[in-house]
Amino acid sequence: MPKYDYKCEACETVFEVTRPFGDTSPESCPQCGGATKRLFAPVGIVFKGSGFHNTDYKPRPKEGGSGDGSSSGASSCAGNGSAACSSCPAAEA
Repeated sequence: MPKYDYKCEACETVFEVTRPFGDTSPESCPQCGGATKRLFAPVGIVFKGSGFHNTDYKPRPKEGGSGDGSSSGASSCAGNGSAACSSCPAAEA
């Protein structure tokens, strides 16, 4: 069963109650018997396992080592003002 935190509206006492999921009955303060409000806290997220960091932060392979004669990027930009260069970000530099 989950545990819930409550805070008394009258005396501001904070306390914890273990209740079933379906229980919607109001909770009263154990010290003064006053009305309470349920407190919500952020859930801590813990990423466990070997795949999280390795797949998201994997180093990218270096360009130019393929040997097939084609290369991409600013190093192959002719910069001659052709139609292909109009959409090239390297030509704007």
